[in-house]
Amino acid sequence: MQIDVLIELKTKHIDQTYTYLVPSELCDKIKIGIRVLVPFGNQKLEGFVISFNTNKLDYKLKNIIDIIDLEPVLNNEMIELGKYISNKTLCNLISAYQTMLPRALKAKVGLEINKKYITYLKLVNKDYIPKNDKQKEVIEILKIKDTEKSKLNYSCINTLIKNGIIIEEKKEVFRINDEDIKEECKITLNEEQKRVVNRVLECKGQFTPFLLHGVTGSGKTEVYMHILNEIIKDGKEAIVLVPEISLTPQLVNNFKKRFGNMIAILHSGLNDGEKFDEWRKIVKKEVSIAIGARSCIFAPFTNIGMIIIDEEHTDTYKQENNPKYNAIDIAIKRSKTYNCPLILGSATPSIESYTRAQSNIYKLLEMKNRVNNTQPSVKLIDMKDEIRNGYNLFSKDLKESIIDCLKRHEQVILLLNRRGYSTVITCKDCGNTIKCPNCDIPLTYHKTGNRLNCHYCDYTTYKPSICPECKSKNISDLGMGTEKLEEEVIKEFNARVVRMDVDTTSRKGSLERIINDFKNKKYDILIGTQMISKGLDFEDVTLVGVINGDASLNIPDYRSSERTFALLNQVAGRSGRSSKPGRVIIQGFNIDHYSIIKASNNDYIGFYREEMKLRKLLKYPPYYNLTLIKVSGKNYNDVYNEINKIYKYLMNNKNIIILGPSNCNMPKINNKYYMQIILKYKNTKLLINDLIFINNKYKKNNKVYVDIDINPKNL
Repeated sequence: MQIDVLIELKTKHIDQTYTYLVPSELCDKIKIGIRVLVPFGNQKLEGFVISFNTNKLDYKLKNIIDIIDLEPVLNNEMIELGKYISNKTLCNLISAYQTMLPRALKAKVGLEINKKYITYLKLVNKDYIPKNDKQKEVIEILKIKDTEKSKLNYSCINTLIKNGIIIEEKKEVFRINDEDIKEECKITLNEEQKRVVNRVLECKGQFTPFLLHGVTGSGKTEVYMHILNEIIKDGKEAIVLVPEISLTPQLVNNFKKRFGNMIAILHSGLNDGEKFDEWRKIVKKEVSIAIGARSCIFAPFTNIGMIIIDEEHTDTYKQENNPKYNAIDIAIKRSKTYNCPLILGSATPSIESYTRAQSNIYKLLEMKNRVNNTQPSVKLIDMKDEIRNGYNLFSKDLKESIIDCLKRHEQVILLLNRRGYSTVITCKDCGNTIKCPNCDIPLTYHKTGNRLNCHYCDYTTYKPSICPECKSKNISDLGMGTEKLEEEVIKEFNARVVRMDVDTTSRKGSLERIINDFKNKKYDILIGTQMISKGLDFEDVTLVGVINGDASLNIPDYRSSERTFALLNQVAGRSGRSSKPGRVIIQGFNIDHYSIIKASNNDYIGFYREEMKLRKLLKYPPYYNLTLIKVSGKNYNDVYNEINKIYKYLMNNKNIIILGPSNCNMPKINNKYYMQIILKYKNTKLLINDLIFINNKYKKNNKVYVDIDINPKNL
């Protein structure tokens, strides 16, 4: 028997299968999709069995060494899906398969994740007459049911085991194995919710992509759960994606109350063992719903009846490193495979998605009203005027509103989309800014630990007491981060304050603890970055303050207006979600920008129209497609020369508009230089062969690395 094996080699220039012989004693165990151990040169490597090979070959084949799996880790659909990802993102096929699997199932020699077992005691000799009271107690307990050994702390147990009265049995358990917290829940949907649920369920059993445009607080989660309840009744399975881990704890809790332990969780916050267990729950058909972030789209269900992507506009659904897949593309592909509906939900749909809905590529569903029928009032504050009147960080209105809110024992959320204590450390005498030696960008000061940190390469150093250039002691910090804001809030208000950003949520369980503590009113004010803007539901939050509402407009990216609108609209939706009226105060220096005005009026359609005018004028999506080509290397001249060669090659294609070559926004990261070309075009088919040629041309180049991102989220 001959098989084709895809070997775990991520080297760009090796992207093919290799044919091996299977020894007769292993032939019965070979299946498509299992992992095998094979000789490769002087190495022993793991790989996936992709196909059987019946061709007569005129060269000698090597035998495989051993098989690793008894059952396939890649089913037929996943094998085809990997090929789709490889073709769409121009990545190696092995990279596509590796990204689909938990670490325990990747093809990688020496990687082993142990299953978790608990030892139980079982009574086998039921006629045994106990010799003392302790033995009698143990026997009586085990007559009722097998019991965990750790729960029976009796000295006589070893004697009973030795004499064959009881035996030890090891049973595998999953690491995430919550008790069944299913609750009877009878929630009556309003008319808008019923209309959406009925429309989706009419399309069961057929590929139909829906865009659910529902304002914040309109009850989208309840709609999802009603739909899923019907899907599961039909014996089908479902995938629910959320954009960030921060949304998972509350959402999972709501789903568990409705669906009990029928749920698997898949996201990067889990350790390797937990991911392995959750994956196997799905494979073993022990759950019907998988909830998680981007990689959850690869959940190995084989009978999918629904896929839901919440907050579909979020950038995190696009993977930034190879393979650069978009989870929405994968969801569409899998929905077509299983002939099932797909729901893309958002209060602020991406411009591209809403355009598809307008073109009837997606079916548009709308929920225009909050469940409680009240919208928070929104006020814009021009900080230029406030600073003239002596208010620097908090405007007069925001300061008074926070005080009033605290007096009423209500809660406040403050958004500042920048972590750390301050933005930069600068010498006031010579103007020198302390920069990262690897990336040539200003380091961010974190007061905790008194350290300067680069958020790109993780370089860390201590804050200097004197300027390294002129030796002056006149060192100051400029800008504002969440850490410094927390300090200022504590100083200004008599309140209990908690901060939620990447720094405070990096430890396992810390995110869930912060959310639960705030929900249980252990804190009065929650300070955070954009991770607090989506999905969180706190009934006592009646005030949301945005410190620098226009900050994201300064990012040099054509999506900056869209991101600003979405961020402000989403964070405003955290206020007044129960019976208490909500208020939102947005501070900034450029508050007359259309994205901020439209967000304050909750006017998505108005924003969409304004944004489309600009997109058309500047030839950006959805009117044009984009591809970003980045060239990086340790030698600047090599990078410069190679990107200019690529530019000259692309000049021959008259179907594209070329921007560049130019330095990237971050021209140096971790001692590597980066340059880029941006391509605008109408038809991908007229460019794809050129991209494949460039990709293949540079596979063996050791001086520079060429990275091609089709439809990038960040430029």
